[in-house]
Amino acid sequence: MSLFPIFVKLDGRLIVVVGGGNIAEAKIPGVLAAGARIRLIAPSVTPQIAEWVRFGKIEWLPKEFDVADLDGAFLVIAATSAPGVSEAVYREAEARGILCNAVDDIEHCHFYYGAVVQRGDLQIAISTNGKSPSLAQRLRQEFEAEFGPEYEVWLHSLGAAREALLARGPSSETTKKRLHELASRSMFEEFLRQAKRRPGHRGAA
Repeated sequence: MSLFPIFVKLDGRLIVVVGGGNIAEAKIPGVLAAGARIRLIAPSVTPQIAEWVRFGKIEWLPKEFDVADLDGAFLVIAATSAPGVSEAVYREAEARGILCNAVDDIEHCHFYYGAVVQRGDLQIAISTNGKSPSLAQRLRQEFEAEFGPEYEVWLHSLGAAREALLARGPSSETTKKRLHELASRSMFEEFLRQAKRRPGHRGAA
């Protein structure tokens, strides 16, 4: 079965996380960064999760999972090793039409987490359809070496250039051609050369 790759807007949406241990702790930061609201279900939580709760970043219901916990949820993450819990969460999510990810439990997932390289607004996600997370991690490391932090700055400048061009009037073939030129490898190399000439650059003479 082929997967459909998408990047989802979670800003303001309710995400339910079932589990309060290290597995859940590892999944929460990415969801918070996307602007989602988090409802966490677990009898106990790690110190880090407790800190997020204390600062109001997530809502914690200190209890075992119940089907009513999925009320209003956009998607759910079953991040627990407790026997049978992931399956129970998945079955309720399936019945409600809610997307579910059960960490390290392929049979109870509607979607998988990809290995992600992030440079500001640039995101490169890698999936092996659950067949080899190890390969996905190796490829992520290779992409991290190829696409360094400079891509975040360059993408910001590309976005500003795009806004300036589109502000001149309706998009045209000339505008599209110029945008492709700006995003070319040669323009990126020119960007790097100019960056090295700027005062304070580590490689500057």
